[in-house]
Amino acid sequence: GHRGVDSTGETTYKKTTSSALKGAIQLGITHTVGSLSTKPERDVLMQDFYVVESIFFPSEGSNLTPAHHYNDFRFKTYAPVAFRYFRELFGIRPDDYLYSLCSEPLIELSNSGASGSLFYVSSDDEFIIKTVQHKEAEFLQKLLPGYYMNLNQNPRTLLPKFYGLYCVQAGGKNIRIVVMNNLLPRSVRMHLKYDLKGSTYKRRASAKERDKAFPTFKDLDFMQDLPDGLFLDADMYNALCKTLQRDCLVLQSFKIMDYSLLVAIHSLDQAQRERAAAGSHRDRDGERDPRGRPAAQRALYSTAMESIQGEARRGGTIETDDQMGGIPARNSRGERLLLYIGIIDVLQSYRFVKKLEHSWKALVHDGDTVSVHRPSFYAERFQRFMCHTVFRRIPLKPSPSKKSRAGAALPKRS
Repeated sequence: GHRGVDSTGETTYKKTTSSALKGAIQLGITHTVGSLSTKPERDVLMQDFYVVESIFFPSEGSNLTPAHHYNDFRFKTYAPVAFRYFRELFGIRPDDYLYSLCSEPLIELSNSGASGSLFYVSSDDEFIIKTVQHKEAEFLQKLLPGYYMNLNQNPRTLLPKFYGLYCVQAGGKNIRIVVMNNLLPRSVRMHLKYDLKGSTYKRRASAKERDKAFPTFKDLDFMQDLPDGLFLDADMYNALCKTLQRDCLVLQSFKIMDYSLLVAIHSLDQAQRERAAAGSHRDRDGERDPRGRPAAQRALYSTAMESIQGEARRGGTIETDDQMGGIPARNSRGERLLLYIGIIDVLQSYRFVKKLEHSWKALVHDGDTVSVHRPSFYAERFQRFMCHTVFRRIPLKPSPSKKSRAGAALPKRS
């Protein structure tokens, strides 16, 4: 991939150091959001999806841009008006977006997965910034009109929430980045994490992955670790399966396959035991920043719970002070869990030719277990796996009225 390390040990991407890239991203976003605020609010038009705005940032500064200590670079913003609309739809005000992304240094995530992308998280945990390949950025641009239509009909979704698509041109190279919702708040310790596709062919975490401090397991691991699945109350289960069904229809209509459901699990009971063992209650990061916001504490936008139910029902069934946007669940042992979920890897449909070449023998061998398949089959298998194997309804206890009826029947029998 484009990821590397320079002689000082700093991460590089396309030979640009991570610190220079972070600086360029913050300067660029500050400028583009500021200039957008001067444009009046209006409906999104078809041509808005294809607009690309570009601004040059010389290191000595210009009448439009501040001086900076990086090399000269150009910053491009794709579909600024359309993305402003998406942010608004998710309740993100321009000043909050700027504050989250540009007031504090971005934090680089070390566990980047197999894609070779760089990942940054905003200091308040709200946003993830990810480098994407040229083809992925192109594909996202093509998706935008359909994505817009879908969000208008259905703002509650587990699909990635795209808040901005940008490009930093530095050293003769284009570095494309996308800003998305952060699924996993760093302030909540995840005890288990799964990348699930509903396929069983070679879907087990590698030995190398298992050695990591925070490994991502796969479908076969899930079936082994949690053979009974994860239990949700009936309303929550119905809301989740309905959302998955709608999202799969959207992905199918875009002919997208090979996406995954990321499921991260925080065990409230295990966390309690860990705190007791450490002999101290972990203080809830009570510091406040100068503007009075709690530091890296409560997810403000597009939490897992909101994605399936909206703001109206944040309550859930588990009595905790702060669920951090997680979905309350239990395992077969009755332990209380919070789930953080979202559909990931939706921009990779173009990689299929290669995937099919690799999987041809496997397709012949056992077609239904392979992860690459035609979109309608993939969507159907994905949903079936999630709503039958991964998530289950909490079994209903027999109601008192039934018991009394059963009791009333006894004397007759005697």
